[in-house]
Amino acid sequence: MVLFGDYHTHTTYSRHNHGKGTVLENASVAADKGLKQIAITDHGFNHTFFGIRRKDIPQLQEDILNAKEVTGVDILLGVEANLISLEGDVDVKEEDYEFLDIFLMGYHRMVNTSSFKDKVSLNWANDMAKIFHPSQELINRNTTAFLKALDKYPIDVITHLNYGFQTDTLAVAKMAKQKGVYVELNGKRINFTDDEVLTMASEGVKFIVNSDAHSPDRVGEVNNGLNLIYRLNIPLSQVVNVDKLPKFNKKRGF
Repeated sequence: MVLFGDYHTHTTYSRHNHGKGTVLENASVAADKGLKQIAITDHGFNHTFFGIRRKDIPQLQEDILNAKEVTGVDILLGVEANLISLEGDVDVKEEDYEFLDIFLMGYHRMVNTSSFKDKVSLNWANDMAKIFHPSQELINRNTTAFLKALDKYPIDVITHLNYGFQTDTLAVAKMAKQKGVYVELNGKRINFTDDEVLTMASEGVKFIVNSDAHSPDRVGEVNNGLNLIYRLNIPLSQVVNVDKLPKFNKKRGF
């Protein structure tokens, strides 16, 4: 198994020291590890503390062009968008599509939601569920929000599904397959049971193994996902960045 690309990496554009390295540092590590392609996917615009600012996009584009020239690694500009409402809204606007090569989406705490009701029903309710365990009503609500987001936006990758935000995994995965969205096996955390992974695989879901690197040394560190694939004997044809390069919505035309 050869990893061709890592499509979930953060830089200092994830503000307040959340991302530790520059674009060039991430790309240099990728080159040293033999990766052909990476994506810079800093936190979405509505993240209160760590989100990238739209005004910084031109400088990020310049950094990417420079790092490509220096390292020879192909670098995609992306964002890890935040779910911000029960209606499946995320913090990427249609006018942002012009600069996006890749569109990741996941649930995060500490984001500016669409309304106070969404703050209570999404963030606060799921924070409480860490103590008291999620109710079926909450799981259903979370699932519906994800399904609506998948239906509304040209998302490429769902990041760390079920981390702090429990869903009906198979319902989300089936919708992802229908929409051509990849389900991430995250380098830090995988919140699926073996049975869920095997069922997703049997349904034809496509997986992507990413590092979720917040420091350059973690770029390309995807053993968490690769070990799961190896242990469960998941067909490599369903892992889009092993032994090949994946296709994203921008190239499919969104």
